[in-house]
Amino acid sequence: MPSVIGRQIKVVSADGAYLTTDTGARLLDGTASLWYANIGHGREEMAQVAYEQMKTLEAYHVFGRYTNDRAIELSEKLQSIAPIDDAKVILNSGGSDSIDVALKLARRYWNHVGRADKTIIISREHSYHGLHAYGTSVAGLDFNREGYGTDSLVDGTERVEKHDAGAFAAAIERIGADKIAAYIAEPVMGTGGVHPPQPGYFQEIQRLCHENDILFIADEVITGFGRTGVMFASTRYQLQPDIVTFAKGVTSGYAALGGILVAPRVWWPFFENGTGSPTYRHGTTYSGHPVTAALALKNLEILERERLVARSAALEQVLAAELKTLETHDLVKATRVGGFLGGIELSDEVNAEFVTDKMIEQGFITRPLRGNSIQISPPFILTDQELRDLVGAISTVLDSLKTGATQVTA
Repeated sequence: MPSVIGRQIKVVSADGAYLTTDTGARLLDGTASLWYANIGHGREEMAQVAYEQMKTLEAYHVFGRYTNDRAIELSEKLQSIAPIDDAKVILNSGGSDSIDVALKLARRYWNHVGRADKTIIISREHSYHGLHAYGTSVAGLDFNREGYGTDSLVDGTERVEKHDAGAFAAAIERIGADKIAAYIAEPVMGTGGVHPPQPGYFQEIQRLCHENDILFIADEVITGFGRTGVMFASTRYQLQPDIVTFAKGVTSGYAALGGILVAPRVWWPFFENGTGSPTYRHGTTYSGHPVTAALALKNLEILERERLVARSAALEQVLAAELKTLETHDLVKATRVGGFLGGIELSDEVNAEFVTDKMIEQGFITRPLRGNSIQISPPFILTDQELRDLVGAISTVLDSLKTGATQVTA
Protein backbone atom coordinates (compact mmCIF):
# COMPACT_ATOMS: atom_id res chain seq x y z
CA MET A 1 0.00 0.00 0.00
CA PRO A 2 2.75 2.56 0.66
CA SER A 3 3.64 2.46 -3.05
CA VAL A 4 0.34 4.08 -4.03
CA ILE A 5 -0.35 6.47 -1.17
CA GLY A 6 -0.50 9.96 -2.63
CA ARG A 7 -0.58 8.71 -6.24
CA GLN A 8 -3.97 7.03 -6.42
CA ILE A 9 -6.16 7.80 -9.42
CA LYS A 10 -9.82 8.25 -8.52
CA VAL A 11 -12.11 7.30 -11.39
CA VAL A 12 -15.50 8.99 -11.13
CA SER A 13 -17.20 8.16 -14.43
CA ALA A 14 -16.78 6.24 -17.66
CA ASP A 15 -18.26 6.23 -21.13
CA GLY A 16 -17.38 4.04 -24.08
CA ALA A 17 -13.62 3.48 -24.07
CA TYR A 18 -12.84 6.44 -21.80
CA LEU A 19 -12.61 7.10 -18.07
CA THR A 20 -12.82 10.43 -16.25
CA THR A 21 -10.98 11.11 -12.99
CA ASP A 22 -11.82 13.48 -10.14
CA THR A 23 -9.30 15.94 -11.59
CA GLY A 24 -11.17 16.02 -14.91
CA ALA A 25 -8.58 13.98 -16.80
CA ARG A 26 -10.00 11.89 -19.65
CA LEU A 27 -8.13 8.62 -20.10
CA LEU A 28 -8.46 5.97 -22.79
CA ASP A 29 -8.96 2.60 -21.10
CA GLY A 30 -6.22 0.65 -22.83
CA THR A 31 -6.66 -2.43 -20.65
CA ALA A 32 -10.49 -2.68 -20.57
CA SER A 33 -10.03 -2.30 -16.80
CA LEU A 34 -8.77 -5.74 -15.72
CA TRP A 35 -9.27 -7.32 -19.19
CA TYR A 36 -13.08 -7.28 -18.95
CA ALA A 37 -14.79 -4.14 -20.33
CA ASN A 38 -15.36 -5.75 -23.73
CA ILE A 39 -18.50 -3.79 -24.73
CA GLY A 40 -17.21 -0.55 -23.22
CA HIS A 41 -18.39 1.52 -20.29
CA GLY A 42 -21.59 3.34 -19.42
CA ARG A 43 -24.17 1.60 -21.64
CA GLU A 44 -27.60 2.83 -20.63
CA GLU A 45 -29.37 -0.34 -21.76
CA MET A 46 -27.30 -2.35 -19.28
CA ALA A 47 -28.42 -0.05 -16.47
CA GLN A 48 -32.02 -0.40 -17.65
CA VAL A 49 -31.80 -4.20 -17.62
CA ALA A 50 -30.52 -4.15 -14.03
CA TYR A 51 -33.29 -1.76 -13.00
CA GLU A 52 -36.06 -3.83 -14.57
CA GLN A 53 -34.73 -7.08 -13.10
CA MET A 54 -34.43 -5.56 -9.61
CA LYS A 55 -38.08 -4.52 -9.78
CA THR A 56 -39.07 -8.12 -10.60
CA LEU A 57 -36.62 -10.23 -8.58
CA GLU A 58 -33.52 -8.60 -7.15
CA ALA A 59 -31.98 -11.74 -5.64
CA TYR A 60 -32.62 -15.22 -4.33
CA HIS A 61 -30.28 -18.14 -3.78
CA VAL A 62 -30.09 -21.20 -6.04
CA PHE A 63 -29.21 -23.78 -3.38
CA GLY A 64 -31.07 -27.09 -3.16
CA ARG A 65 -34.44 -27.02 -4.94
CA TYR A 66 -34.33 -23.30 -5.72
CA THR A 67 -33.40 -21.58 -8.94
CA ASN A 68 -34.62 -18.60 -10.96
CA ASP A 69 -35.60 -17.95 -14.54
CA ARG A 70 -32.64 -15.70 -15.34
CA ALA A 71 -30.07 -18.19 -14.04
CA ILE A 72 -31.64 -20.93 -16.16
CA GLU A 73 -31.82 -18.70 -19.24
CA LEU A 74 -28.17 -17.70 -18.89
CA SER A 75 -27.05 -21.30 -18.35
CA GLU A 76 -28.89 -22.39 -21.48
CA LYS A 77 -27.31 -19.54 -23.45
CA LEU A 78 -23.84 -20.42 -22.20
CA GLN A 79 -24.42 -24.07 -23.07
CA SER A 80 -25.36 -23.05 -26.62
CA ILE A 81 -22.11 -21.13 -27.22
CA ALA A 82 -19.74 -23.28 -25.13
CA PRO A 83 -16.65 -24.87 -26.70
CA ILE A 84 -17.81 -28.12 -25.06
CA ASP A 85 -20.71 -30.19 -26.39
CA ASP A 86 -23.54 -30.86 -23.92
CA ALA A 87 -21.85 -28.86 -21.15
CA LYS A 88 -23.23 -28.37 -17.67
CA VAL A 89 -22.89 -24.91 -16.13
CA ILE A 90 -21.99 -23.92 -12.57
CA LEU A 91 -22.34 -20.19 -11.86
CA ASN A 92 -20.57 -18.19 -9.16
CA SER A 93 -19.22 -14.71 -8.46
CA GLY A 94 -15.98 -14.34 -10.44
CA GLY A 95 -12.79 -15.76 -11.87
CA SER A 96 -11.10 -16.76 -8.63
CA ASP A 97 -14.31 -18.51 -7.58
CA SER A 98 -14.30 -20.34 -10.91
CA ILE A 99 -10.82 -21.72 -10.31
CA ASP A 100 -11.84 -23.00 -6.89
CA VAL A 101 -14.95 -24.75 -8.19
CA ALA A 102 -13.08 -26.28 -11.16
CA LEU A 103 -10.15 -27.66 -9.19
CA LYS A 104 -12.33 -28.96 -6.38
CA LEU A 105 -14.51 -30.67 -8.97
CA ALA A 106 -11.47 -32.25 -10.64
CA ARG A 107 -10.42 -33.84 -7.35
CA ARG A 108 -13.99 -34.79 -6.45
CA TYR A 109 -14.47 -36.45 -9.83
CA TRP A 110 -11.48 -38.75 -9.44
CA ASN A 111 -12.48 -39.58 -5.87
CA HIS A 112 -15.97 -40.52 -6.99
CA VAL A 113 -14.80 -42.80 -9.82
CA GLY A 114 -12.58 -44.73 -7.42
CA ARG A 115 -9.21 -43.09 -8.09
CA ALA A 116 -8.80 -41.01 -4.96
CA ASP A 117 -5.01 -40.79 -5.31
CA LYS A 118 -5.37 -38.50 -8.34
CA THR A 119 -5.18 -35.14 -6.57
CA ILE A 120 -2.19 -33.20 -7.94
CA ILE A 121 -2.83 -30.17 -10.16
CA ILE A 122 -0.21 -29.24 -12.78
CA SER A 123 0.00 -25.64 -14.02
CA ARG A 124 2.51 -23.46 -15.85
CA GLU A 125 5.19 -21.10 -14.62
CA HIS A 126 4.15 -17.43 -14.83
CA SER A 127 0.47 -18.39 -15.09
CA TYR A 128 -2.22 -16.55 -13.17
CA HIS A 129 -5.37 -18.21 -11.85
CA GLY A 130 -6.81 -15.69 -9.41
CA LEU A 131 -5.98 -15.05 -5.78
CA HIS A 132 -8.23 -17.35 -3.78
CA ALA A 133 -6.28 -20.05 -1.94
CA TYR A 134 -6.50 -22.54 -4.81
CA GLY A 135 -5.59 -20.02 -7.50
CA THR A 136 -2.71 -18.64 -5.43
CA SER A 137 -1.39 -22.17 -5.02
CA VAL A 138 -1.52 -23.30 -8.63
CA ALA A 139 -0.47 -20.05 -10.30
CA GLY A 140 3.07 -19.68 -11.52
CA LEU A 141 3.68 -16.24 -10.03
CA ASP A 142 5.81 -17.08 -7.02
CA PHE A 143 5.61 -13.61 -5.46
CA ASN A 144 1.87 -14.12 -4.85
CA ARG A 145 2.66 -17.06 -2.55
CA GLU A 146 5.26 -15.29 -0.44
CA GLY A 147 4.60 -14.53 3.22
CA TYR A 148 1.93 -17.11 4.03
CA GLY A 149 4.13 -19.54 5.90
CA THR A 150 4.13 -22.22 3.21
CA ASP A 151 5.03 -22.52 -0.45
CA SER A 152 1.47 -23.48 -1.36
CA LEU A 153 -1.75 -22.67 0.49
CA VAL A 154 -3.32 -25.81 -1.01
CA ASP A 155 -1.20 -28.96 -1.09
CA GLY A 156 -0.66 -31.00 -4.23
CA THR A 157 0.31 -28.46 -6.87
CA GLU A 158 3.19 -28.50 -9.37
CA ARG A 159 4.31 -26.04 -12.02
CA VAL A 160 6.13 -26.69 -15.30
CA GLU A 161 7.83 -24.50 -17.93
CA LYS A 162 5.21 -22.55 -19.87
CA HIS A 163 6.17 -23.42 -23.45
CA ASP A 164 7.73 -26.87 -23.03
CA ALA A 165 5.37 -29.83 -23.36
CA GLY A 166 8.35 -32.05 -22.61
CA ALA A 167 8.47 -30.56 -19.12
CA PHE A 168 4.88 -31.73 -18.58
CA ALA A 169 5.81 -35.20 -19.85
CA ALA A 170 8.75 -35.27 -17.43
CA ALA A 171 6.48 -34.24 -14.55
CA ILE A 172 4.09 -37.07 -15.38
CA GLU A 173 6.99 -39.52 -15.38
CA ARG A 174 8.33 -38.18 -12.08
CA ILE A 175 5.03 -37.85 -10.20
CA GLY A 176 3.10 -40.69 -11.79
CA ALA A 177 -0.05 -40.30 -13.86
CA ASP A 178 -1.98 -42.16 -11.16
CA LYS A 179 -1.39 -39.15 -8.87
CA ILE A 180 -2.28 -36.29 -11.25
CA ALA A 181 -5.86 -35.01 -11.36
CA ALA A 182 -5.64 -32.18 -13.87
CA TYR A 183 -3.55 -29.82 -15.97
CA ILE A 184 -4.74 -26.19 -16.05
CA ALA A 185 -3.62 -23.45 -18.44
CA GLU A 186 -4.71 -20.13 -19.90
CA PRO A 187 -4.99 -20.50 -23.70
CA VAL A 188 -3.24 -17.13 -23.89
CA MET A 189 -1.29 -16.35 -20.74
CA GLY A 190 -2.38 -12.92 -19.55
CA THR A 191 -0.94 -11.48 -16.34
CA GLY A 192 2.24 -13.49 -16.87
CA GLY A 193 3.13 -11.16 -19.76
CA VAL A 194 0.72 -11.98 -22.63
CA HIS A 195 2.10 -15.22 -24.04
CA PRO A 196 0.13 -16.91 -26.84
CA PRO A 197 0.65 -20.65 -27.24
CA GLN A 198 3.63 -21.90 -29.22
CA PRO A 199 2.72 -23.91 -32.36
CA GLY A 200 1.85 -27.49 -31.46
CA TYR A 201 2.16 -26.93 -27.71
CA PHE A 202 -1.42 -27.56 -26.67
CA GLN A 203 -1.82 -30.41 -29.14
CA GLU A 204 1.00 -32.23 -27.34
CA ILE A 205 -0.36 -31.29 -23.92
CA GLN A 206 -3.76 -32.69 -24.82
CA ARG A 207 -2.21 -35.88 -26.16
CA LEU A 208 -0.38 -36.37 -22.87
CA CYS A 209 -3.55 -35.67 -20.88
CA HIS A 210 -5.53 -38.16 -22.95
CA GLU A 211 -2.93 -40.91 -22.82
CA ASN A 212 -2.39 -40.50 -19.08
CA ASP A 213 -6.02 -39.94 -18.05
CA ILE A 214 -5.49 -36.38 -16.80
CA LEU A 215 -8.26 -33.78 -16.97
CA PHE A 216 -7.53 -30.71 -19.11
CA ILE A 217 -8.84 -27.38 -17.72
CA ALA A 218 -8.84 -24.26 -19.91
CA ASP A 219 -8.78 -21.07 -17.84
CA GLU A 220 -10.71 -18.69 -20.09
CA VAL A 221 -11.37 -16.05 -17.46
CA ILE A 222 -9.53 -13.52 -19.65
CA THR A 223 -9.88 -15.05 -23.10
CA GLY A 224 -13.58 -15.95 -23.05
CA PHE A 225 -16.34 -13.99 -24.82
CA GLY A 226 -14.49 -12.61 -27.79
CA ARG A 227 -11.08 -11.52 -26.56
CA THR A 228 -9.28 -13.74 -29.09
CA GLY A 229 -11.60 -12.99 -32.02
CA VAL A 230 -13.89 -15.98 -31.37
CA MET A 231 -16.26 -16.57 -28.49
CA PHE A 232 -13.79 -18.85 -26.70
CA ALA A 233 -10.05 -19.26 -27.23
CA SER A 234 -10.51 -23.04 -26.87
CA THR A 235 -12.18 -22.94 -30.29
CA ARG A 236 -9.45 -20.80 -31.84
CA TYR A 237 -6.66 -23.04 -30.61
CA GLN A 238 -8.56 -26.31 -31.17
CA LEU A 239 -8.64 -27.29 -27.52
CA GLN A 240 -10.91 -29.99 -26.14
CA PRO A 241 -11.10 -29.16 -22.43
CA ASP A 242 -12.90 -31.18 -19.78
CA ILE A 243 -13.62 -27.96 -17.86
CA VAL A 244 -13.59 -24.30 -18.93
CA THR A 245 -13.47 -21.49 -16.37
CA PHE A 246 -14.96 -18.12 -17.30
CA ALA A 247 -15.71 -14.67 -15.84
CA LYS A 248 -14.78 -11.07 -16.84
CA GLY A 249 -16.16 -10.74 -20.39
CA VAL A 250 -19.36 -12.65 -19.62
CA THR A 251 -20.79 -9.39 -18.22
CA SER A 252 -18.10 -6.97 -19.48
CA GLY A 253 -17.72 -6.01 -15.83
CA TYR A 254 -21.26 -4.67 -15.37
CA ALA A 255 -21.69 -7.24 -12.57
CA ALA A 256 -19.52 -9.80 -10.81
CA LEU A 257 -20.08 -13.20 -12.43
CA GLY A 258 -18.02 -16.27 -13.16
CA GLY A 259 -18.50 -19.97 -13.61
CA ILE A 260 -17.39 -23.15 -15.26
CA LEU A 261 -18.47 -25.26 -18.21
CA VAL A 262 -18.21 -28.98 -17.57
CA ALA A 263 -17.89 -31.75 -20.18
CA PRO A 264 -20.08 -34.90 -19.98
CA ARG A 265 -17.14 -37.04 -18.95
CA VAL A 266 -16.90 -35.10 -15.70
CA TRP A 267 -20.55 -34.32 -14.97
CA TRP A 268 -22.10 -37.66 -15.94
CA PRO A 269 -20.91 -39.68 -12.90
CA PHE A 270 -22.75 -37.20 -10.67
CA PHE A 271 -26.02 -37.73 -12.58
CA GLU A 272 -26.01 -41.36 -13.73
CA ASN A 273 -27.83 -42.76 -10.68
CA GLY A 274 -30.48 -40.05 -10.45
CA THR A 275 -31.34 -39.18 -6.85
CA GLY A 276 -28.85 -41.80 -5.71
CA SER A 277 -25.92 -39.97 -7.28
CA PRO A 278 -23.15 -38.52 -5.08
CA THR A 279 -23.22 -34.83 -4.18
CA TYR A 280 -20.63 -32.32 -5.28
CA ARG A 281 -20.90 -29.88 -2.40
CA HIS A 282 -19.95 -26.41 -3.52
CA GLY A 283 -21.76 -23.11 -3.81
CA THR A 284 -21.54 -19.38 -3.25
CA THR A 285 -24.22 -17.04 -1.96
CA TYR A 286 -24.56 -15.12 -5.21
CA SER A 287 -24.41 -18.07 -7.61
CA GLY A 288 -27.09 -17.56 -10.25
CA HIS A 289 -27.89 -14.06 -9.02
CA PRO A 290 -30.83 -12.94 -11.23
CA VAL A 291 -29.65 -9.35 -11.78
CA THR A 292 -26.16 -10.52 -12.65
CA ALA A 293 -27.54 -13.18 -14.97
CA ALA A 294 -29.80 -10.63 -16.70
CA LEU A 295 -26.80 -8.36 -17.29
CA ALA A 296 -24.77 -11.25 -18.70
CA LEU A 297 -27.59 -12.09 -21.11
CA LYS A 298 -27.80 -8.48 -22.31
CA ASN A 299 -24.00 -8.30 -22.63
CA LEU A 300 -23.96 -11.43 -24.81
CA GLU A 301 -26.80 -9.97 -26.87
CA ILE A 302 -24.77 -6.79 -27.46
CA LEU A 303 -21.67 -8.78 -28.45
CA GLU A 304 -23.74 -10.61 -31.06
CA ARG A 305 -25.92 -7.69 -32.21
CA GLU A 306 -22.97 -5.35 -32.77
CA ARG A 307 -20.69 -8.09 -34.12
CA LEU A 308 -18.10 -7.18 -31.52
CA VAL A 309 -16.38 -10.56 -31.57
CA ALA A 310 -15.61 -10.05 -35.24
CA ARG A 311 -14.55 -6.51 -34.39
CA SER A 312 -12.12 -7.91 -31.82
CA ALA A 313 -10.61 -10.10 -34.54
CA ALA A 314 -10.20 -7.08 -36.81
CA LEU A 315 -8.61 -5.01 -34.05
CA GLU A 316 -6.13 -7.83 -33.40
CA GLN A 317 -4.75 -7.30 -36.91
CA VAL A 318 -4.35 -3.57 -36.31
CA LEU A 319 -2.69 -4.20 -32.96
CA ALA A 320 -0.30 -6.76 -34.42
CA ALA A 321 0.74 -4.39 -37.19
CA GLU A 322 1.27 -1.48 -34.79
CA LEU A 323 3.27 -3.53 -32.30
CA LYS A 324 5.41 -4.87 -35.14
CA THR A 325 6.66 -1.35 -35.73
CA LEU A 326 7.77 -1.12 -32.10
CA GLU A 327 9.98 -4.20 -32.30
CA THR A 328 12.81 -2.20 -33.87
CA HIS A 329 12.86 0.26 -30.96
CA ASP A 330 16.05 0.08 -28.91
CA LEU A 331 14.06 -0.13 -25.66
CA VAL A 332 11.80 -3.00 -26.77
CA LYS A 333 12.88 -6.62 -26.44
CA ALA A 334 9.79 -8.21 -28.00
CA THR A 335 6.10 -7.76 -28.66
CA ARG A 336 3.43 -10.47 -28.41
CA VAL A 337 -0.16 -10.71 -29.62
CA GLY A 338 -2.68 -13.44 -28.83
CA GLY A 339 -6.10 -12.26 -29.95
CA PHE A 340 -6.92 -8.68 -29.02
CA LEU A 341 -4.32 -8.86 -26.25
CA GLY A 342 -0.90 -7.36 -26.66
CA GLY A 343 2.25 -7.42 -24.59
CA ILE A 344 5.32 -5.22 -25.02
CA GLU A 345 8.42 -6.57 -23.27
CA LEU A 346 10.84 -3.75 -22.53
CA SER A 347 14.61 -3.82 -22.31
CA ASP A 348 16.39 -3.73 -18.98
CA GLU A 349 17.14 -0.02 -19.39
CA VAL A 350 13.53 0.97 -18.68
CA ASN A 351 10.88 -0.02 -16.19
CA ALA A 352 7.37 -0.99 -17.32
CA GLU A 353 5.68 0.64 -14.35
CA PHE A 354 7.45 3.91 -15.02
CA VAL A 355 6.38 3.79 -18.66
CA THR A 356 2.74 3.09 -17.76
CA ASP A 357 2.82 6.04 -15.33
CA LYS A 358 4.08 8.24 -18.16
CA MET A 359 1.31 6.89 -20.41
CA ILE A 360 -1.28 8.29 -18.01
CA GLU A 361 0.24 11.73 -18.57
CA GLN A 362 -0.32 11.10 -22.28
CA GLY A 363 -3.99 10.25 -21.66
CA PHE A 364 -3.80 6.45 -21.90
CA ILE A 365 -4.16 3.67 -19.32
CA THR A 366 -1.87 0.68 -19.77
CA ARG A 367 -0.61 -1.74 -17.14
CA PRO A 368 2.73 -3.27 -16.13
CA LEU A 369 2.87 -7.07 -16.18
CA ARG A 370 5.38 -9.71 -15.12
CA GLY A 371 8.57 -9.74 -17.15
CA ASN A 372 8.86 -5.94 -17.49
CA SER A 373 5.98 -6.01 -19.97
CA ILE A 374 3.12 -3.65 -20.79
CA GLN A 375 -0.47 -4.84 -21.26
CA ILE A 376 -2.71 -3.65 -24.11
CA SER A 377 -6.26 -5.05 -24.20
CA PRO A 378 -8.81 -2.28 -24.86
CA PRO A 379 -12.59 -2.61 -25.25
CA PHE A 380 -13.82 -4.04 -28.55
CA ILE A 381 -15.51 -0.74 -29.42
CA LEU A 382 -12.20 1.06 -29.99
CA THR A 383 -11.59 2.63 -33.39
CA ASP A 384 -8.55 1.73 -35.45
CA GLN A 385 -7.20 5.24 -34.99
CA GLU A 386 -7.64 5.19 -31.22
CA LEU A 387 -5.65 1.95 -31.13
CA ARG A 388 -2.92 3.47 -33.30
CA ASP A 389 -2.85 6.51 -31.02
CA LEU A 390 -2.42 4.26 -27.99
CA VAL A 391 0.56 2.42 -29.45
CA GLY A 392 1.93 5.70 -30.79
CA ALA A 393 1.87 7.16 -27.28
CA ILE A 394 3.96 4.24 -26.05
CA SER A 395 6.44 4.94 -28.82
CA THR A 396 6.53 8.61 -27.83
CA VAL A 397 7.25 7.78 -24.19
CA LEU A 398 9.98 5.32 -25.17
CA ASP A 399 11.52 7.86 -27.53
CA SER A 400 11.68 10.40 -24.70
CA LEU A 401 13.52 7.85 -22.57
CA LYS A 402 15.89 6.96 -25.38
CA THR A 403 16.83 10.59 -25.98
CA GLY A 404 17.43 11.17 -22.30
CA ALA A 405 14.44 13.42 -21.66
CA THR A 406 13.73 11.16 -18.68
CA GLN A 407 16.01 8.54 -17.21
CA VAL A 408 14.99 5.44 -15.28
CA THR A 409 16.52 2.07 -14.72
CA ALA A 410 14.79 -1.28 -14.24
